[in-house]
Amino acid sequence: MKHDTFIGQVQERARLDSRGAAEAATRATLETLTERIPSDLADDLAAQLPQEIGEHVRRVTTAVDTEDVQRFGQREFISRVSERAHTDEPKSAHLARVVFEVLDEASTGGVMGKVRQSLPEDLRRLTTAGSTG
Repeated sequence: MKHDTFIGQVQERARLDSRGAAEAATRATLETLTERIPSDLADDLAAQLPQEIGEHVRRVTTAVDTEDVQRFGQREFISRVSERAHTDEPKSAHLARVVFEVLDEASTGGVMGKVRQSLPEDLRRLTTAGSTG
């Protein structure tokens, strides 16, 4: 999937008024996800995404020591996305669900299944809820 298609899908499904808002939602979700998953898995995910989008993952893996995965669940995940996306938590939960839905379509080889397996159950449910969940 190309960058413009990915961002366009996020914008459309989240019913955002601009591509910039879709970019912000994507960045916030991916940066937060990268803090929560092992670095080798983050690298696998980044490699399957359009370069501009994969950079959100790569930036976090090089900025912090991701060998020590941060342990947090859905509530903290949504709080971090909310802070990064500059929006309230209910909107952030919806944005994250949309981004995960598009990630499923943009990735292959079961990488998103591996990502989900590395997450606690409550956060795993968020990743499978979809844009209408």
